[in-house]
Amino acid sequence: MAERQIRCPVCMHHCLLQPGQIGRCRARKNENGKSRPVNYGRLTALALDPIEKKPLAMFAPGSRILSAGSFGCNLSCPFCQNYEISMCEEEPETVYVSPERLAEKALELQRQGNIGVAYTYNEPLVGYEYVRDTAALVRRAGMKNVIVTNGSVTEEVLEEILPFTDAMNIDLKGITDAFYRSLGGDLETVKRFIKRAAPACHVELTTLIVPGENDSEGQMEQLAAWVAGVDDKIPLHVTRFFPRWKMTDRPSTKVETVCRLADVAGRHLKHVFTGNC
Repeated sequence: MAERQIRCPVCMHHCLLQPGQIGRCRARKNENGKSRPVNYGRLTALALDPIEKKPLAMFAPGSRILSAGSFGCNLSCPFCQNYEISMCEEEPETVYVSPERLAEKALELQRQGNIGVAYTYNEPLVGYEYVRDTAALVRRAGMKNVIVTNGSVTEEVLEEILPFTDAMNIDLKGITDAFYRSLGGDLETVKRFIKRAAPACHVELTTLIVPGENDSEGQMEQLAAWVAGVDDKIPLHVTRFFPRWKMTDRPSTKVETVCRLADVAGRHLKHVFTGNC
């Protein structure tokens, strides 16, 4: 059978891929007429972190979690903190760790306070198959699964990983379509993701405040009101921007701006935290 082009079903981009072509996420490829993850089990980072670094403030506080990252991302945020792995154009340096080995490693680290595995650093759901397969083993071992994600995948992908997910931190980068489009994303996709995930597992949100982009009180008022409409008990982390990667043309967000916007969010939400201050 002749090889054929396909549309990748994983995220809102639905990349049209010729045989052998890799999508804009840099992590999926048309292989024999199927969208396959090229980053399956290929880790670029592995560390035992405080749960608060995910950031999660109201899920197992004081604990630690084994944090694993691969490469690839389906957004193009110019301020990305981990662009070396999320945006890499060439083959990154990786170490293969099977789902079985990662679950074993998580168990070995229990004596150091580890509660499970966090899938983080890059966008883990562009390689959701590895997350799903590992998370099933981690859950079977009686440990927890945490996903740190931009929420920019289809509902079908979300349903694959939700049965094994205990907590998520989801980036809600802003509340306007224009801002999301500037990052290569889609606001409505993220909204649907949050609305489906929130009843199914513990969810916290993070909004990075970028000067001149999403730092108005009006936008924060709108964002917090939308989140409250889903559930006003969802914790929101309002965090400070630092110049990074392609966005070094502006200063760090003022601490007072972060605190002021956190106060605005607090008019609608019961749990608001500041970060990077």
